[in-house]
Amino acid sequence: MNKPTIFSGVQPSGSLTIANYIGAISKWVELQDQYDSIFCVVDLHAITVQQDPQKLKARILEVTKHYLASGIDPQKATIFQQSDIPEHAELAWLLNCTACRIADLKKMTQFKDKAGEKQENVSVGLFDYPVLMAADILLYDTDQVPVGEDQVQHVELARDLAKRFNNRYGQTFKIPETIVRKEGARIMNLVDPQKKMSKSSSTEASYIALLDQPEAAAKKIMRATTDTGNEIRYDKENKPGITNLLTIYSVLANKTVKELEKNYIGKGYGDFKKDLAELVKDFLTAYQQRYNSYSDEEVKNLLKDNAAKLKPLAQKILAQAKQKIGLTI
Repeated sequence: MNKPTIFSGVQPSGSLTIANYIGAISKWVELQDQYDSIFCVVDLHAITVQQDPQKLKARILEVTKHYLASGIDPQKATIFQQSDIPEHAELAWLLNCTACRIADLKKMTQFKDKAGEKQENVSVGLFDYPVLMAADILLYDTDQVPVGEDQVQHVELARDLAKRFNNRYGQTFKIPETIVRKEGARIMNLVDPQKKMSKSSSTEASYIALLDQPEAAAKKIMRATTDTGNEIRYDKENKPGITNLLTIYSVLANKTVKELEKNYIGKGYGDFKKDLAELVKDFLTAYQQRYNSYSDEEVKNLLKDNAAKLKPLAQKILAQAKQKIGLTI
């Protein structure tokens, strides 16, 4: 019996953070034995905002190394570069024309957050980004999509577009489900725990990059914003700072939040942050050793080989969609 398929990806648009690892990539590692796993370096999504060409090339390789360093096994999962399979862009156009409405995209909160007050001046690609993401997912008969909390709305759109296409043209696409990590789905900013941790933040103290010097990352933890009082307790509303740190600690130590709360009864923020800082330092040290063990050439070959392996499936699904629409003569 074939395993169900999962699909997910990360943009090569900046330094990946511990939030990317906890919220998404570490979950993929847990799932790769249960699923036929496809993980993409979504470079076409990255160019929805302006990129330096040389940096983009380097970051495509970097993201792939992050996947491998995180524990994604190329013997179990397929890692590839999105733009190596042009069927992604072609299916996105078909969905634009047959299933997606302007009203759908105007609801997308990620676009509003990224475009801000300059919505008339950003690229059309940034506005249309969710349709390309839908194409990414639908192109591989995906059963489930493991994503961070902020991408759930986009997976819901993929479901809607698939249903509309199927209703209009007949059964073509699977309707994917979403997988979100219950704890750690969204890691928050270390300076302002009301905002999510982001690699685009203007303040380096607000995030921990996976390639930060371990000692520097430990100092960021020690300086992280906490809350009034001194109790180590998970409470998103009243104690967002310590709640965020508890979430990071829980995932990296593979302990439940309840266990951590119990362990720190009678102890203060200082003891807790000192232990977490040491944990983060040890994690990054081991992580970076794995990351640096992969050569650029090894990564390039992996991406090319896997794109060649996946392309027939992408061609098959796209051909079915084109035939249903009437493009195949």
